[in-house]
Amino acid sequence: MTRLSLLFCLPLLAACVEPPAPPTPEPRPPAGESCGAEALQGLVGQSAKVLETMRFGTTTRILRPGMAVTMDYSPTRLNISIDEHERIRRVTCG
Repeated sequence: MTRLSLLFCLPLLAACVEPPAPPTPEPRPPAGESCGAEALQGLVGQSAKVLETMRFGTTTRILRPGMAVTMDYSPTRLNISIDEHERIRRVTCG
């Protein structure tokens, strides 16, 4: 009878075991370290017109108010945010 009780309880005990924790995502690098944004912080506050003559060595997106953008993260992509007055407000990676 004891063995029968034990066989009945084993599946119940197995259900109590916690599943392994999901892997933790890799931390994102700080803004500016992988796309060159740090070196371009001097653009903040300038007119967006300065961008017309510039070339960037990485994929670049110019973000304007109300513009639809993807939420995917790319550490090598340069993002330049322009405000409603056509001034550069932020230069970040992502």
